[in-house]
Amino acid sequence: MSNITVTRGDPRAPEATALLQQSHALMQELFDPEDNHFLEIDALCAPHIHFFVGHTFGKIMGCAALANMGDYGEIKSMFVDPDARGTGLADALMSALIEDAEAQGLPVLKLETGDLLKAAHRLYARQGFMECEPFGDYTANKSSIFMTKTL
Repeated sequence: MSNITVTRGDPRAPEATALLQQSHALMQELFDPEDNHFLEIDALCAPHIHFFVGHTFGKIMGCAALANMGDYGEIKSMFVDPDARGTGLADALMSALIEDAEAQGLPVLKLETGDLLKAAHRLYARQGFMECEPFGDYTANKSSIFMTKTL
């Protein structure tokens, strides 16, 4: 088991930016442009978004963001480098997001994910998320799955 830590981070830091670019490239490869809902790096720097980085193997190997949407939190940009998958890093990132949402007094977490991201579905189910209807500005489409978890 590798040593894992999760801290607040800066999406513009080189290691975080590289992970986000890797995530965006994967989403663009797997899904049609109209079904991609990732936030650009600058958008992740907004005051209502808390960005986290996960360290393992001595470097940043994962990242995730929590957007405070007022009456719920939305998980954005959850990504772990393929070399760090299976280490527990994704669960550690998710735990940090849940703790942050609770600290902000958010009653529920929501997310949108792609139908092809089976490992992500397993992570979210393990963390207590259930499928739900589209929320916020999202609309149903052929590749999005929407999930929610009451805190």
